[in-house]
Amino acid sequence: MSDDKQNSELFQGLVISLAAATMQHLGKTLSPVTNKIEKNLPAAQSTIDMLDMLDAKTKGNLSEQEAKLLKSILAELKLNYVETLNEKPAETPAAAAPDAPPAAPSEPKPEQAG
Repeated sequence: MSDDKQNSELFQGLVISLAAATMQHLGKTLSPVTNKIEKNLPAAQSTIDMLDMLDAKTKGNLSEQEAKLLKSILAELKLNYVETLNEKPAETPAAAAPDAPPAAPSEPKPEQAG
């Protein structure tokens, strides 16, 4: 395998790896450690910033395929980041119906009786 081909594969692997980590930080994929969805928006933003830096620093040095991959992944990650920022937090049952009257007690407490 030529050095150019190997470096191209390594570059693409790096970009894809960083993209996968970002999707995990955005809560779009399970954490392999906890097997749960976890969000870490500052980490997601930092990784997107790293990919932006790679794009700027490698401008003019990437093959067409590498440049397209990096641009498309950056666009997808930025879109997902904005969507995640705009998501409403999950509602709890109590928060889901704030106008509902409180439930009446079913039985009086002993100190309330007679």
